[in-house]
Amino acid sequence: MSPLTSSSLSRRGFLKATGAGVLGLTALSLAGCSTDAAADEDGPLTQVRYALIGDGNAEPGTVLRNSLGGFDVAADLGVPVEWPTGFPASLPVMEAIKSGSVDFSFATATAVIYAIGGGVPIVPLVAYPLPSNEVDVLVPQGSTIRSAADLKGRKVADHRGTTGTYSLVKYLETAGLTLDDIEYVNLTAADAEAAFAQGKVDAWITWQPMAELAKRKHNAATLPDVKTYDYAFFVASESFANNHPEVAAKLVRNVRDAQRWIEANPAAAVDEFTRLGGFGGNAMEAEVYRDLVETKRLSYSGAGQFTSVGADAIAGTQDLADNFHRLGIYPEQVDVTSWLQDSRFDSIKSVIDKELSNVQ
Repeated sequence: MSPLTSSSLSRRGFLKATGAGVLGLTALSLAGCSTDAAADEDGPLTQVRYALIGDGNAEPGTVLRNSLGGFDVAADLGVPVEWPTGFPASLPVMEAIKSGSVDFSFATATAVIYAIGGGVPIVPLVAYPLPSNEVDVLVPQGSTIRSAADLKGRKVADHRGTTGTYSLVKYLETAGLTLDDIEYVNLTAADAEAAFAQGKVDAWITWQPMAELAKRKHNAATLPDVKTYDYAFFVASESFANNHPEVAAKLVRNVRDAQRWIEANPAAAVDEFTRLGGFGGNAMEAEVYRDLVETKRLSYSGAGQFTSVGADAIAGTQDLADNFHRLGIYPEQVDVTSWLQDSRFDSIKSVIDKELSNVQ
C-alpha cells in the first residue's frame, strides 16, 4: 500500500487547555519518518514513554502522571514512566512512534488509518466508540435552520478531515444531502468560531468541549439528532507491545481505571486539573469540562469501558476511511479491516483481555 501524506487532517478533541486540542492543521508525511528502532528494544525495559496530547493537563494520563486518586503507575509497571507532551495532535504521535521516541498513546481513528497507510509500527491495544453526542451543529439563536434538510445551500463551517467532517457527512445523509448540497467552508476551529460569532457562516459543526463552550459564549442553539460515529484507540509501538505485552496491558488497565476515577470524582478531578494548570485558569472551561465529564460527552469518556479492538471498531474505522477516501481527504484506499484483523495481534489481544478482567 502506498504511504499516505496529509496536510489536511489533524486531531479532533479537547481544547489545548484540556489537554488534547486541535491547534491547527498538522502537515505530516508519515513516509518520511525515521524507522530507527528504539534503543534496547529487545533487552530489559528501562522506561515507558507515554505521549500526552497537548499540555496533558486534563485526561487519564494526567491522573497517572501526577499520582492522583492513589494511582502509582510506575510501581504497577515496575519501571519509570516518562510523559512527553506538546503533541498538538495524534498524527505527530504516530511520527514519534515511527521514529522510536514514543511507546504508548491515545490515537484517533484518523491517526490509526494514516498509520496503517504510512507503515507506522503500531499495535492497536484497545478501542472504544466516541460518545454519540460528542459533536454539535451550532446555529445562531432564532435561525431558520432547524434540521439537516435546512442546511441545503447554507454556509457550514467545518475543520476538514476531523470527526466533525465525518459526522456532517452522516448528518446530511439523513436528509438525502451531500457536501455538494451545502456551501462547505473549511476552517480551523479557532477561525470557525470567529466566523460563526461574526455571522459569516450559517452553521458550524464541532466537538466537545469547544461546542459547549461556544454555545455558552455565543448564546448559540444546536440542531437535533447530530451524532458521532467513529472510534478512539490507545496504541503502542510494536517494540513495546511485542516485547513487553504484560507491561503494555497493565498500562492500558491503569488508563481505564484513571478514567473511571475521573468520572467517579468529577469535582475533585476538575480541582486537581485546575491546580496543575488545566483550563488555562478559565472558570467557564473548568465548569464545561466538569459538566461534560458528568454527562460523558468528552473524547475520553468511553475510556472507562474500552476493550481490545473488536468487530464494531474495525467496521466503524473502515467506514470512516472509505468516506474520507471518497471525499478526497485520503489519497489512497486503506484496507483497515485486514490490517486490524491480522493474526499477529492475537497474542497481545489475549494478554489485554486477561488484564482488563481485573476490576479495580
